[in-house]
Amino acid sequence: MTPLDEARSFVVGLGSKLGSVEVPVADADGLVLAEDVVATEPVPGDDNAAMDGWGLRSADATEPGATLRVVGRQMAGLADPGLTVGPGEAVRIMTGAPIPAGVDAVEMVERTSVSDGNDRNEAVTFELSVPVGQFIRRAGEDVSPGQRVLPAGTRLTPAAIGVAVSVGRRRVTVVRRPRVGVVSTGDELVTEDRPLRTGELRDSNRPGLLAAVARMGAEAVDLGRVPDDEALIEAALLRGAEDCDLVLSSGGVSMGDADLVKVILARLGDMRWMQVAIKPAKPLAAGTVGSTPVVGLPGNPVSSHVSFMLFAAPLIARLAGRNDPILRLRATLVDGLAGRPAAEVNGRVDERTHFTRVLVESDDEGVWTARSAGGQGSHQLSTMALANGLATQPGGVAIEPGAEATILMLP
Repeated sequence: MTPLDEARSFVVGLGSKLGSVEVPVADADGLVLAEDVVATEPVPGDDNAAMDGWGLRSADATEPGATLRVVGRQMAGLADPGLTVGPGEAVRIMTGAPIPAGVDAVEMVERTSVSDGNDRNEAVTFELSVPVGQFIRRAGEDVSPGQRVLPAGTRLTPAAIGVAVSVGRRRVTVVRRPRVGVVSTGDELVTEDRPLRTGELRDSNRPGLLAAVARMGAEAVDLGRVPDDEALIEAALLRGAEDCDLVLSSGGVSMGDADLVKVILARLGDMRWMQVAIKPAKPLAAGTVGSTPVVGLPGNPVSSHVSFMLFAAPLIARLAGRNDPILRLRATLVDGLAGRPAAEVNGRVDERTHFTRVLVESDDEGVWTARSAGGQGSHQLSTMALANGLATQPGGVAIEPGAEATILMLP
C-alpha cells in the first residue's frame, strides 16, 4: 500500500500555480493576489472625527465646565470646507467628518450638555477638560501613499477587499480561479426523478463533489454522468482535460471488471494507480492527460468525499496559489471511538490510518471535544453530512473515552 503522505505529495505535485488575471475587486473574494496592492492615496484622506460630538480648540476647555458658543455643524460627506472655529467656539461634528480649521480636539457628545437642547446658535458645556488631539483620526494614520498594504500571495478576504477599495483600487491582479471538471461513471447511477429499480443508485457523488469544488473557491464544471461505455467515458475525460485545469472522476478506479475509468486513463494518460493506506478511500488514481491533472476518486459515497478532502482539495489549493486547506486540531473524544484493541491482528499490522466521522464542538472556554457522528460504513453518506471533522485512528485502534485525537476539520 502507498503511505498517505506519499500519495498526497504525489497528487499535489501534479499541479502548479495557475497564471494571473485582472478582475474587478468585487469579484476577487477568496482569490490570491498575484502582485502587491500599493496605496496611491492616504487612508483616511483627511483628519476626521472619531466620535459623534463637538469639535473645539483644546485651549478653551482646559478645566471641567467650560462653555463654548456653537457656530455650526460638520457632517461626513456634507462637510463645509470654509467652516472655521475660533476662540470660545465649538462645532457639532459627526464621526468621519473632516476636522474644521481651528479645531484640535473632539469631545464625545455623551460628556457634554447643550443649554436648551438645541445645538444651533446655542452654547455647549463640557463636563471634562479636553486634551489636544482627542478623538481625531489623522490623515494617513491607517495607510500612507506608497505603502504596500496587501502583498502578493495574500488570499483576499472581505477585509482585504475593503482595504484594496479604500486605497483606490477597483481591479486587482490575482491567480486565476481554477476550473475543475467533475464526471461520474456507472450504469447503476440515476439522475432522473423517478423510483429506483433494483440495483440502481442516485448519482449523489457528482453534485456533492461539484459543491465541494465550489466551496474550495474553484469554478465547478459539470462533465455529467456517463454510463459504462468506453467511448463515452473517453470523450468526457478528454473534454475535461481540454477545458479544465483539473479533472475529477468518481468511480471506476478499483479492481472490478466494470471499472473502465482505470482502463481508459491508462490508455489516455500518464497515470499512477494506488492503494492508499487509509480507510475509507483506499483506491486512488492520479496522473495527467496531456498536461491536465486527473484524479480518479473511488465510487463509494463516503470514500469519494474523504478522497476529495485528502487529495483533491490540496491540489485545487495549489493551483489557486494557496496553502493546504486542511485545518488540524486536537480534541477530546467524549465517548471514545470504537476499534480493534491493537493494530496487530493475527501477526499482521494494520498500517492504514482510519478516518472516523465525528462532530466537533468547542465550549465557552475554547476546549475542543468530539464524538462519533454515527455509522462509519463507506456507503453511509448520512453520517458524513452530520460530521464536521475526521478523527484519525492509526491502525484502527480503539480510542478510550477522554483521550485526545487529531481531527481533520472538513472544509
